[in-house]
Amino acid sequence: MQKLKGSWSLGETVMTSAGSVAAGSAGDGPDLVLAHGWPWSSFSWHRVIPALAETYRVHSYDMPGYGKSDKRPEKATALDVQGSVFAEILAHWKLDRPRVVAHDFGGAATLRAHLLHGCDFEKYALMNVVAMRPWGSDFFDHVGRHVEAFTCLPPHIHKAVVEAYIRGALVNEIDSKDFSKLVEPWLDEDGRGSFYRQFSQADERFTADVEPMFGQIRCPVTILWGADDPWIPLERGKALHERIPHASFQSFPSVGHMPQLEAPSQILEALAGFLRDNIAT
Repeated sequence: MQKLKGSWSLGETVMTSAGSVAAGSAGDGPDLVLAHGWPWSSFSWHRVIPALAETYRVHSYDMPGYGKSDKRPEKATALDVQGSVFAEILAHWKLDRPRVVAHDFGGAATLRAHLLHGCDFEKYALMNVVAMRPWGSDFFDHVGRHVEAFTCLPPHIHKAVVEAYIRGALVNEIDSKDFSKLVEPWLDEDGRGSFYRQFSQADERFTADVEPMFGQIRCPVTILWGADDPWIPLERGKALHERIPHASFQSFPSVGHMPQLEAPSQILEALAGFLRDNIAT
């Protein structure tokens, strides 16, 4: 595996049941896997990877259908698939008990991998995750019912839809280059089709499968939440905490759905003590 120098980069291709996946690693130390969500990519972690790579071997990847990974229309990329693919990637990397940090849909994918596919984690951080029903806005539901109409939008209107959708997750301004990089994977022909297919494949049964099992999580857990998240309100994070009573919980005032880009220093501080426990010095 190509060793990277402490920054976000995708220098590896992993073949999975859902197609080829772009992946990368940085740093040395205990293994730490970052799982992104919708409609993001592993780039969403680029502000925190350099600091984390000072202590850990940090692994990140683009989920099938996202970022630089395969976006083939014949390949399903719903959350059940993403849970299986996460397990496949851990097996490819030969990671038995990595530390895991999951965001948004990455929460549901990694929960499925842990609770349904037998993947063990050393430590587990859940940040503004999709984990409990109900989820999805009225717009999310509308697009899912009318995918064909949206896939026919002219490119400039499609770009405006993607930008508005992503902007709706934020309560703080982020670097304009970061914003452009979040939008970019969805703008070519393959990306446009995949963007709308994600809406159509959304199904709450993929979180319903694991909700009764939250008390069976087999490792220390922390829940981190941007308190002003426009998409998944703080109350949902608190409800998740009630389902995982052994977890710790921390919220971040005036932070939205993307803490790793809106408040990276706060996220790094919150992760530092939790992840570093039991590391030999």
